[in-house]
Amino acid sequence: MRLDGVLTAGLVLLLGLGSGAATSAAAATLPAVPTPSPTATQSNPTPTPTAATGENNDPPNEAAVAEQSVTVLASTNFQLPFPCGQSWAGNSSASSAHRAYEIDFNRGGSADADLGDTVVAAAAGTVVISSHQGSTNGYGNLVKIDHGGGWTTFYAHLNSRSVSAGAKVSQGQKIGAVGKTSKPGNNISAHLHYEVRQGEGYPGNIRKAVFNGSTFGYPTQTLTSKNKCGGGGGTNPHTAQSVCGSGYTVIDSATLGTAGTAYLLYNSANGNNCVATIKKSSLGTATATTAYLEVQGKTRVTDSGAFTYYAGPVRAAAAGKCVKWGGKAGSSAYNSPFEHCG
Repeated sequence: MRLDGVLTAGLVLLLGLGSGAATSAAAATLPAVPTPSPTATQSNPTPTPTAATGENNDPPNEAAVAEQSVTVLASTNFQLPFPCGQSWAGNSSASSAHRAYEIDFNRGGSADADLGDTVVAAAAGTVVISSHQGSTNGYGNLVKIDHGGGWTTFYAHLNSRSVSAGAKVSQGQKIGAVGKTSKPGNNISAHLHYEVRQGEGYPGNIRKAVFNGSTFGYPTQTLTSKNKCGGGGGTNPHTAQSVCGSGYTVIDSATLGTAGTAYLLYNSANGNNCVATIKKSSLGTATATTAYLEVQGKTRVTDSGAFTYYAGPVRAAAAGKCVKWGGKAGSSAYNSPFEHCG
């Protein structure tokens, strides 16, 4: 967004958050791990922040995370929290609620031009907060992700949330949409409030943001996202069971080279089969993926297209019948004979 759009968001925040209880702030200390030199520096260094009276910008987690269950990251592993190729203007000084290192992101030319735009995880981890903070603070719809090693990221004012507390997410996975939610009476324009923290003790645990190995050029910089460009690796957050739904159990599978796996599932409660093809490569990038199911004596049902994580679910009633099933990912395909009869 042009700078005047970001300043608009800041001015509105100034009016709505005069009590100082909107979004959180920053620390004057750098991360424990080395980070590259920033592309720009602040002309006036920010003093060590202290919490304002009545602030509640360190909401308790809603889900516990075992350290070994998340990927331990250095600060340089983070990417811009937007889909690959999008350019966003970040501003750390346009809001009276900011201390130093939080960033408000916009890219449109008007106050609410970015409303509903996709927000993705800056790095892999576990969602520890996904809720509307209501009158507690000015975060509105907030997603907080624990990345291990004491590192967490905050994504605030979301219009909607796409993940629940306790969910594991991959880098580049959609977690919500840009919005303007806050506490009652705070009339703000649409933007993403983003911040990085390490360890405990708000606000001294807030760190400078690093994207694609480079420290954000405080106070303002426009960046183009490299998040999951080229497909990337990582772990698919979806499984055959989560795609097909409750009650389905995997009864067969076929590896599709390194690109994915086709799964056949069965639900004994309703006699239905389900097929899903789960990708293993090019995660987050739309690539040709197919899943199909054919009950003997009936027309084949196919889900085929350019998908980011999986094809399917394809379901059909198959109690007492034989089925053909299969799928395709990348250049590899699997086609079964009629089997699993009964």
